[in-house]
Amino acid sequence: MADISPLMVDEQNSNPQMSLTRAETTLSPMELGKRVREIRQSQNLTLEEASKLTGLARSTLSKIENEQISPTFVAVQKLVQGLGINIPQLFEQPDKQRNQASGRRDITRAGEGKPHPTPTYEHELLSYQLSRKKMLPYRTSVRARSFDEYGDWVRHDGEEFLYVLSGSLLFYTEFYEPVELNEGDSAYYDCDMGHALVSTSEADAVVLWVTA
Repeated sequence: MADISPLMVDEQNSNPQMSLTRAETTLSPMELGKRVREIRQSQNLTLEEASKLTGLARSTLSKIENEQISPTFVAVQKLVQGLGINIPQLFEQPDKQRNQASGRRDITRAGEGKPHPTPTYEHELLSYQLSRKKMLPYRTSVRARSFDEYGDWVRHDGEEFLYVLSGSLLFYTEFYEPVELNEGDSAYYDCDMGHALVSTSEADAVVLWVTA
């Protein structure tokens, strides 16, 4: 994930609404709602979790994603700050995201990932300074102790790999019985299948997640 410095620049612009309008010309309203949903789901966030991070009501987020309302500039600010992105990322065309520069490299030192807490997970985003990545790596402490804490399945596009670094957990998936995973165990699965993790060890289980 990139930092939100571009937003800070826009806030200092004498006419921030004009900057937003220029960006909006590259996307139709339907694509904007789809983009918000893609970003939320790529971070394994439910609508409820995204609502708490952004300060936008769950119903408002749902209406934005389903093209029932257009987000105001203030709502866009809350989205980029809460989701840890910048305005250009929000308005990028999907085909532009797939155009990757060659020869890139990013190193994340131990403990220097970008914190991204949710009610059920404590994410540490890795290689967050690289934008337009094909994979999203992150280290996560699983805070949830019951599936009921989620309220609904986590699901999003793509494929996902998880590796248990420490502790033990129950791996819930929509079409299979829950399975216990311990330190050193791993799983690979389709992300559009509902899934969720629940810690069963005394300390929160810690996993390495890679989402493609």
